[in-house]
Amino acid sequence: MPLLTVRLPQEATLDAALRELKLTADDVDTAYGLVAVEPANGLYALRVTDAAAARMSATGTEIFADPRIEPGNGSHFDPKPRA
Repeated sequence: MPLLTVRLPQEATLDAALRELKLTADDVDTAYGLVAVEPANGLYALRVTDAAAARMSATGTEIFADPRIEPGNGSHFDPKPRA
């Protein structure tokens, strides 16, 4: 999911952001939530669907990639304990 930064009033909530940005709960990663990047300056981050990012980019909102981070050595996490 793309990550976008937006300017909102200080102390903004996820619900307020959805209303302000004309997004629905289906458009955003509600588990990620609204992250205060620079709350004193009203700068927040929000993960959104590709479709929502496309709509938001037309409004001048900054969109960033938010790639999944995995080990760089090709190994995969094995949750089984080793003996």
